[in-house]
Amino acid sequence: MAPEERITPSRENCVYTQCYCEENVWKLCEFIRTERTAPLEHVFVVFISNENRTVPLWKQKSGHGDQPVIWDYHVVLLQVDGPENSLIYDLDSVMSFPCSLKLYAAHALRSDRGIKPAYHRLLRVVPAESYLRNFASDRSHMRNPEGSWKMPPPLYPPIHTTECQMNLDDFINMDAAGWGSVYRLHHFLSRYASSSSSPSS
Repeated sequence: MAPEERITPSRENCVYTQCYCEENVWKLCEFIRTERTAPLEHVFVVFISNENRTVPLWKQKSGHGDQPVIWDYHVVLLQVDGPENSLIYDLDSVMSFPCSLKLYAAHALRSDRGIKPAYHRLLRVVPAESYLRNFASDRSHMRNPEGSWKMPPPLYPPIHTTECQMNLDDFINMDAAGWGSVYRLHHFLSRYASSSSSPSS
């Protein structure tokens, strides 16, 4: 992708904190809104999880060889800009940044066929504008019982709204309630990785 077509900074220049994928993606959305590098209605935040909070993803930086990483949840950015043009921005992936959704699906998501139902993926797709307006995290999920950090937090202040300090679970939870729409993996790929894809939500 040519630099003038990029809607985010290069991977090396993105705001990034290991194990804070939900905030890393929020910062990508903030950049797109501030710099007006793409219409926000074409940009979505995708939470990947399930009721067991055990979802496999391949081609992750923390992986080993061809073994998947089992996340409790993961968050990526999706850009939809016309048929066959869906892109994934995953700062924790060893794949290109961005990566075509079809390529990401083939190598990082793969298929739920052949894996135990407890590991089947669900995806909550939230319009970027809604995510910027509603997401809040006090980072309490990253503290150990005695108060120490599981992983060092970002240096900038926690993200919150005027009404809320913490609603991360509302995005990770894959029941029908909450922001955006929830899809099974094959339904998500049918919608966003096929020639019938469109920028609408």
